[in-house]
Amino acid sequence: MPPLGWYGVILVVAALSTFVLTMPARRVSLRLGYVALPGDRKVHSHATPYGGGASMFLGFLVAISVAALVPSLHVVFAGNSEPLGVVLAAGAIFIVGVIDDVREMSAPAKIAGQVLAASILYFLGVTMYQFKIPLAGVIVLTPGVIPLITAAWVIALTNAINLIDGLDGLAAGVVAIAGGALAIYGLRLMDMGLLPLDNVGPLVAVIACGVCVGFLPFNFHPAKIFMGDAGALLLGLLMSASTMVIGGRTPPTSGSTYFFFAPVFIPFFILGVPLIDMAFAFIRRTARGTGFHTPDKDHIHHRLLRLGHGHRRSVLILWAWTALLSGFVLFPLFFSQVNAFIPFGVLALGIALYTLLHPQLRRGGADEDDEPEAPAAGDGALAAPGPSDGPVPGTTGNPAGPADGFAVGPGKVR
Repeated sequence: MPPLGWYGVILVVAALSTFVLTMPARRVSLRLGYVALPGDRKVHSHATPYGGGASMFLGFLVAISVAALVPSLHVVFAGNSEPLGVVLAAGAIFIVGVIDDVREMSAPAKIAGQVLAASILYFLGVTMYQFKIPLAGVIVLTPGVIPLITAAWVIALTNAINLIDGLDGLAAGVVAIAGGALAIYGLRLMDMGLLPLDNVGPLVAVIACGVCVGFLPFNFHPAKIFMGDAGALLLGLLMSASTMVIGGRTPPTSGSTYFFFAPVFIPFFILGVPLIDMAFAFIRRTARGTGFHTPDKDHIHHRLLRLGHGHRRSVLILWAWTALLSGFVLFPLFFSQVNAFIPFGVLALGIALYTLLHPQLRRGGADEDDEPEAPAAGDGALAAPGPSDGPVPGTTGNPAGPADGFAVGPGKVR
C-alpha cells in the first residue's frame, strides 16, 4: 500500500515552499527588470513581474528533496534514475522558459529546448512503454519509437499548458486540478497492486498540484505576479512526465477497472481543456493558412470573455470543466457501476461545450466577426471586465504581441 500520508505531506511542502518563495521572487524580478512592461500592444498599465516560474521551480526542488529524505518514499528513489531525470529535465525546460520570457526565442529554438528536456527524460527512463487501446489490446512500443513519442508528448503538453495560460490563475488552477486527479488515480492503482510502488508519476503529479496551489493566491485575478513561460513550460513538463509513467505503464489487467478507458487516454481527460484548446488552435490556424504560430483571439477563454463572462468567471468555468472531466476519470476507478454512463456523459459534455462556444449556433448563424473583440490575453492577461468583475486594477494583465503558439513569451498573444 502506498504511504498516502507522506504524499499528502509532500503536497503541503510543495504548496508552502512555493507560497513562501513567491513574494521574494517577485521582488527579485522587479529589481532585475524581469517584468512584463506596458506598451502599445499590452493590456496592463504597470510593470508586472515574471518570477512565478522561479518560485514554482524552487518549490518543486524543495518538495522532491524532502520526498527523497522520507524513509517511506525511499522506494521511489532507491536505484531509480527517474527522479533525477525529472529534476534535470525540469531545470532544462525552466531555463528555456526564462530565456523566452527575457528575450523572445524563435519557434524552432523553443522546440529544440523542449526536445532537449524530452531527451533527458528518455535517457533517464522517464517514458512510456506501451499503449493500451480498447478493443485492440496492448501495443508494446519498440525502442526506436519510444524517443519520438516521448518528444511528441512533451512538446504537446508543454505547449498546451502554455497556450491555456491566458488569464490570471487559469493555467495554475487547471494544472492543480489535473495534477491532483492524476495523483489520486496513480495512488489508487498502487493501492490495487496495478502500479509498482516505485513509480515516480504520483509523486511528480502531487508536487505539480502543490506548487500550483501555493502560487495561486498571488496569481488569481488580479495577479501580483506572472508565471511566464518559465512556469507554464515547467508545469507542462511535470504533467507530461507523470502522465507517461502512469498511463504508459499500467498493466493489461487494469482493464478490469476500466472497460471503456485505456490508461493512456487519462491525460486527454484530466488535461482536456488545454489539449482541446491547442487542437482547435492548430485546426483553426491551419484552415486559415496562417500557421500555428500566428496569434488570434479565438481561444476558449477569449470566447468566454466575448460571451460576457468576466475574467474571474471565465477562469472558474474552465476550472469547473477540468474538475468535471477529471471526475469522469476518477469515478469509475472507485465506483465501477458508473462505467456504463461514461460514454453518454462525455458525449453530453462535448455537445454542451460545442453549443456554448460555437458562435453560429449561439447567435442563430450570425458571423462571429460581428462580435466586439475582447483584448488579447497573455500570461495573466487582463481582459475587459465582465458583469462579475470589479474595477480593472492597473497592475494586472500581460503583454499582447506578435507571436503565438510554440513561441510564446513577453509581448505575445496566445
